[in-house]
Amino acid sequence: MSGHHLAVLAEKAFERHGDYESLFFEGTWLTSGEIHDRSTRVAGGLRAHGVQPGDRVVVMTMNTPEVFISYRAIWRAGAVVTPVIFLQSGPELRHILTDSGATAAIISPELVTLFRAAAEGLDIRTFVIGENYAELEAGEPAPIEPRADDDLAALLYTGGTTGRAKGVMLSHRGLWEAGRGLELTSRSSSATRSLLPLPLSHAYGLIVTIAGMHSERRLVSVLQRWFDPVSWLQLVAEHRLETSPVVPTMLQMLLGQPLGDYDLSSLQSFGSGGATLPPAIRAAAEKTFGVTVLQGYGCTESSAVISAESLAEHRAGSVGKPLAHNETAILDPDGKPVPTGADGEICVRGPGVMLGYWNDPELTARTVRDGWLHTGDVGRLDEDGYLYVVDRLKDLIIRGGFNVFPRDVEDVLLEHPAVQIAACVGRPDPEHGEEVVAVVQLAPGQQVSGAELVEYARERMAKYKYPREVTVLDAVPLTSVGKLDRKAVRNLVREAR
Repeated sequence: MSGHHLAVLAEKAFERHGDYESLFFEGTWLTSGEIHDRSTRVAGGLRAHGVQPGDRVVVMTMNTPEVFISYRAIWRAGAVVTPVIFLQSGPELRHILTDSGATAAIISPELVTLFRAAAEGLDIRTFVIGENYAELEAGEPAPIEPRADDDLAALLYTGGTTGRAKGVMLSHRGLWEAGRGLELTSRSSSATRSLLPLPLSHAYGLIVTIAGMHSERRLVSVLQRWFDPVSWLQLVAEHRLETSPVVPTMLQMLLGQPLGDYDLSSLQSFGSGGATLPPAIRAAAEKTFGVTVLQGYGCTESSAVISAESLAEHRAGSVGKPLAHNETAILDPDGKPVPTGADGEICVRGPGVMLGYWNDPELTARTVRDGWLHTGDVGRLDEDGYLYVVDRLKDLIIRGGFNVFPRDVEDVLLEHPAVQIAACVGRPDPEHGEEVVAVVQLAPGQQVSGAELVEYARERMAKYKYPREVTVLDAVPLTSVGKLDRKAVRNLVREAR
């Protein structure tokens, strides 16, 4: 049996902490004992329905307790968790189902129509939560199916912004090590009561749950079916919650609420990941909530995490120190390390690096070279080992030969009190090659024109950098996990042209 088997990790966590009220969801408490018992039975049910070790099992649900139970059960049965964000289009879901060769699926009742249409003609045994999912729990508990360290534990589909979503193969050891690394950074905090608004079907949500299984303390989690700022505030006040992992757009939405109506004095910290946190939003959140905002950074291909801040070690503008299970380096285009403090591509190697892209050895070979995962992100390390993320290489705008990173423009626009969300992209331009343009979403009740925002940025930025055009939108396009959807923004500004 692997020393890094995720089902063993879950079992040891239950043995360590015993039975206690550990998960609250929509008015009901579940104990750790219930979750453990149900997961052992669902593992038996999956095996009884023909799921073999190594089989891919799709989990496509809203956030519910059954996600925790199903992940543990799938690993216990030796199968591969294949999470799918519930906001999929039919064609994209069809691609994931056929590409992964999934043999079984666990889905929410709301998604049955979408799923059945996408799965037409495919031999996938389907279990619907609240309906025939109960059949999986009816049998005897199953023992843990042995798996090796480098056996596949999860297949996560990522991308879609530059074409078809690609499957990222993550091992038991990679996820185990990344989860442990993340948990170690949390040990300088006393917080044990958290609110989980993240989609658990995303790499960030997945690694947060694995980190929790490493904890030496009894953790209590309150789960949101999906993020809603009003219920988020109500749950923090009602359950005296201390921390919450979020993405930056969630913070931006929370800051637009009437916060004085809620007792949020229990809050100590936010963990922010999934996208880069603009400094203006971080400062506003820390001041308004009276908390420390701790950034983390990673990508699906690195088992979700590369670096993270802790209460003991954090520094303005950084995403913390790289976690110890991987080696992190800043490399130039020739693959050579750059001097300390210089910009280059963030690269990592070690057990957290993916096994590769599913069915795509060519893309794997381009992305992982000599063991180094090339993240496609530009960053730097300072003399004390803190990591800073500058921007995505592919989002770089080259205007008249000058490099413009969209984040620099967005950070300035977000300093304007009326702006809630900002996205900057390059638009093809016959004179300059690319022109810098931006779209913004205003905070509730605020008014400002695009022309005023152009002037605001022009006064604060280098001449080649500031956006020549800013468009005010009702809503800036976001991806299913709350990141800026740059592909959609690019399409918008090109169509407007």
